[in-house]
Amino acid sequence: MSEENNLNEMLIQRREKLQKLREQGKDPFKIEKYDVTHKSQYIEDNFEEMEGKEVSIAGRIMSKRGQGKVGFYDIQDNEGRIQMFAKVNLLGEEVYEDLKTYDLGDIIGVKGEVFKTKRGEISIRAKEVTLLSKSLQILPEKWHGLKDPDLRYRQRYVDLIVNPDVKDTFIKRSKIIKAIKEFLDQRDFIEVDTPILNTIAGGASARPFITHHNTLDIDMYLRIANELYLKRLIVGGFDRVYEMGRMFRNEGMSIKHNPEYTAIELYQAYADFNDMMEITENVVAYAAEKALGTTKVSYQGQEIDLTPPWKRLSMEDAVKEYVGIDFNEIETDEEALKVAKEKHIEVKQGMKRGHVINALFEEYVEEHLVQPTFITHHPVEVSPLAKRDPDDPRRTKRFEAFINTWEIANAFSELNDPVDQKERFEEQLKQREAGDEEAHMMDLDFVNALEVGLPPTGGLGIGIDRLIMVLTDSPSIRDVILFPTMKPIDSK
Repeated sequence: MSEENNLNEMLIQRREKLQKLREQGKDPFKIEKYDVTHKSQYIEDNFEEMEGKEVSIAGRIMSKRGQGKVGFYDIQDNEGRIQMFAKVNLLGEEVYEDLKTYDLGDIIGVKGEVFKTKRGEISIRAKEVTLLSKSLQILPEKWHGLKDPDLRYRQRYVDLIVNPDVKDTFIKRSKIIKAIKEFLDQRDFIEVDTPILNTIAGGASARPFITHHNTLDIDMYLRIANELYLKRLIVGGFDRVYEMGRMFRNEGMSIKHNPEYTAIELYQAYADFNDMMEITENVVAYAAEKALGTTKVSYQGQEIDLTPPWKRLSMEDAVKEYVGIDFNEIETDEEALKVAKEKHIEVKQGMKRGHVINALFEEYVEEHLVQPTFITHHPVEVSPLAKRDPDDPRRTKRFEAFINTWEIANAFSELNDPVDQKERFEEQLKQREAGDEEAHMMDLDFVNALEVGLPPTGGLGIGIDRLIMVLTDSPSIRDVILFPTMKPIDSK
């Protein structure tokens, strides 16, 4: 019999077992609840206290051994696994015979006494066993597990069952997110909600997802950032706000890009980008300490020290250090474009000196930024929402934080000059008309908000998924998103 036919036969057998149970009036799917008194890990951790006590647990059968009148079953709940010891004279003939027919993956409830076997394994001596749910599918084989990455992401529910490390990653994810919010709450930031459906895709340079609102008969955009709404709240009198949530960018997919991802943005009135640097390095260190117990982590064999303070380097100085080009000596766009060609940078229409600096940085510098580093003072051409540096108006009070060569955070001393902001939006519109789909749209209501008056403000955005990748030593962003975006299996 071929493996496929054998698999089909096993699936058929499971359905036949369910049908037989139903005919006997033992349909597990009619059971509505089960009273659980203890979890596996608690029993393991407190055995001296628990020994001899009667408990009630529930979980999935992950392995079974034994024959005749004695059986051993590994039961997995949400905390771990514990062994169930089953004996015919304790359960009775009928229950014991039913138990022998249960399959791996079936969910059962067990009542019994906590004890330790002759081999020293903490177990539950079953007095009652109840089938709570019949598994009609077959879990991956014990020793090989679910290894195919594509199948793991598509069937995350199976991945979580058979690969305990995966579940641990998402428990850490929850702790990291909780710690970030806790850090900000302690500093009097208020968590808010802003729209996900927007009439203008603003707040970042990215290609949006477009949908259509039937009642209003207008196209709308899934948000690419929540920046402009949060700044409106600062105008309205909230001095410290943050929002963590899903953002959507209709762009490429890779080990560090998913079209739907989690980010946090926060804004603080009467603060600048230096204050945002202090928050960034300290919130990351705080989250690492809370979730992992350390600020020194290993990512794919590379040790990374997250302990503040982090290195600070202007973008121009970084290009000088790693590329050997000093932009203090390059004043004009023409000179910069000549350097771009010499360094094999693609020259696009409308490209200026600032674009060249940024392109050289992305091409030649980012790969060196393994340890936490703040890259500061980006060119104004690539920073349409950041305040200019009064010492050099070609630069802005902006930084990006890099860890493991990845951009983890982006922050500004926010531009609050409505005249300057409108001019930069107009420049962005020219770039859109020239074919740049990621350039900003005009947002006249936001300009109006600035005219009402935005106080000096520091703003910060952190890519939560990438940060969690670093903190959990996960090689792909899909490893830290429970249900990543996947191409349908039947898609051509």
